[in-house]
Amino acid sequence: MTTRFPRSFTARPEHIDELGHVNNAVWVQWIQDIATAHWDAVARPKDHEAFFWVVTRHEIDYRGNIDAGESVAGETWIEGAARGATSLRRVDFRNELGRIIVSAATTWAMLDRASGRPARVRRELLAPFVD
Repeated sequence: MTTRFPRSFTARPEHIDELGHVNNAVWVQWIQDIATAHWDAVARPKDHEAFFWVVTRHEIDYRGNIDAGESVAGETWIEGAARGATSLRRVDFRNELGRIIVSAATTWAMLDRASGRPARVRRELLAPFVD
């Protein structure tokens, strides 16, 4: 089982679009922010120095939204085994009532910092993210 990493986000006035709620681009930014924070907090120093991640695909389900001043509780985790250079990461955002309002499945590709080329995600690299 993979460990879950929490982070909260609060909607500011500049996050609000013409429909009166958080813009979809902001949700994407928050998805990337929580994933990056998880990697930064948990990855072994040698892995952090040797590799970085880029998004290859986002799949997002929007079931609700929040207004300026409201907060969500984000939670991310790695789902399943890595495939080659890619890994699937899930993110859920819950409103103040605990209801999931945005859910994402994002495929990330790991790149070698020195070469900029894709690098196979080895089991020992993901070990710190697993219970």
